[in-house]
Amino acid sequence: MQTDRGMEAVMLEIRMQFEALKGEPAERIEKIQQSGSDRIYFRIYHKGGSTIATYNQHQKETQTFIYFSKHFKKAGLPVPEIYWQNSTNTLYFQEDFGPDSLLSCLEKEGHTDHIYRLFQKSLQQLARLQVLGDQGLDYNQCITAKMFGKQAILSDLLYFKYYFLDTLQIPYDKQALLDDFDALSNYLTHTQYKFFMFRDFQSRNIQVQNDEVFFIDYQGGMKGAPQYDVASLLWQAKAELSEQWKDSLLEYYQDCLDPLLDQPVERNTFVSQYNGYVLIRLLQVLGAYGFRGLFERKAHFLSSIPLAMRNLQFFILHKRVGIITPEFDRLLQIITSAEAIARFEPMKAHEKTPLQVEINSFSYKRGIPEDASDNGGGFVFDMRGILNPGRLEAYKYFTGKDKPVMDFLEQGTRMNEMLNGVWDIIDINVETYLKRDFEHLQINFGCTGGQHRSVYAAEQTARHLRNKYNLKVKVNHLNEMNWLQGDL
Repeated sequence: MQTDRGMEAVMLEIRMQFEALKGEPAERIEKIQQSGSDRIYFRIYHKGGSTIATYNQHQKETQTFIYFSKHFKKAGLPVPEIYWQNSTNTLYFQEDFGPDSLLSCLEKEGHTDHIYRLFQKSLQQLARLQVLGDQGLDYNQCITAKMFGKQAILSDLLYFKYYFLDTLQIPYDKQALLDDFDALSNYLTHTQYKFFMFRDFQSRNIQVQNDEVFFIDYQGGMKGAPQYDVASLLWQAKAELSEQWKDSLLEYYQDCLDPLLDQPVERNTFVSQYNGYVLIRLLQVLGAYGFRGLFERKAHFLSSIPLAMRNLQFFILHKRVGIITPEFDRLLQIITSAEAIARFEPMKAHEKTPLQVEINSFSYKRGIPEDASDNGGGFVFDMRGILNPGRLEAYKYFTGKDKPVMDFLEQGTRMNEMLNGVWDIIDINVETYLKRDFEHLQINFGCTGGQHRSVYAAEQTARHLRNKYNLKVKVNHLNEMNWLQGDL
């Protein structure tokens, strides 16, 4: 995690190097919200448009991404051009395809004909990336393994076992399960085709600009079965594609692959092995959600677990892999049961739910808010242990609802870690209050000026409770009348 001083140094280097490269100063540099990786992205606004700067302390990952990008660009594939990299392989500038991903377009538009065509374009370009990108590629440049073979498949299966399956504490025959894992990995290793495998081909990593698609974040790629990438895109839980879309898009992808090969794809074998890779991908995602959610306690990943489990449930009911794995099959039936999924699904408020949550941000200079409800009580959380952006000139006149302050708190402090702990505590009361039809819960967040840290915590907690429990939440910023005034 970068401190505020460390981030200021990075942004200073970006400004200096960009001006040296382009001969013009950056008009504005804006940090882009991080996802699951440790890479930090910035959008540099300038007269000619915008450029992406990427900061990454993982030097080998940077080297791999830059090598892949230059190789693919030379082959005429839809990837960003690399403009510059520093000597330590920690910072580089790349072409900006804009803010819209295929996922964000899907979320805005829904499952329209236009979105379907964008999925088709993505699969057409994927086939080109896999086959044409494989030609002359030096797989020694891969971050870890060169090949997605038996060991990599076993690694994904064990990742699922340790970080998700074992957390359910279901009794099983360990040796029989490992034997099934070995058999499944052997089956999937012997695929007819092996080309460049993107490894994380999901709609979030597909950018849309002027109705064309472009790819980013392929640095984890290696040689492997093309079916894995198709499975990753079509079975992404968040995309919620219909069965009709999945089947027709899979058929379309094979049509796109045919002219790139010496002879057409043998469809039955291809689809059977595709189903095996769908299963591997679904399990790998559940393992990742288990690690990020159950072990690291990240709320977003915890809330994604039921969706991923229902995705797996649908697969188990409707698809077949061309190999029998008795103990594994038995466990899959158990973990996709309604009872198992219910363990991860939070209670939801409904129209007649009496509980209302009141969340306040306040300044300790003016005292802790009183609870005037009948039951009284509630929570008070002191956010003064988090580094105060209000003491920095760049953030002094912003609030916890403004993006610069939000980025600072999320990337330069332990705010997310603290809020995860807060939510673990308040969720216990919320679930109990829902069961017992309580009517009111007050949650207060205090800081020095009641403008930055407490405001951010209040807004994010309201978002958490609305998303997780569908609750009615009222947010009050009690020191709002004094914002931008006084010594913060």
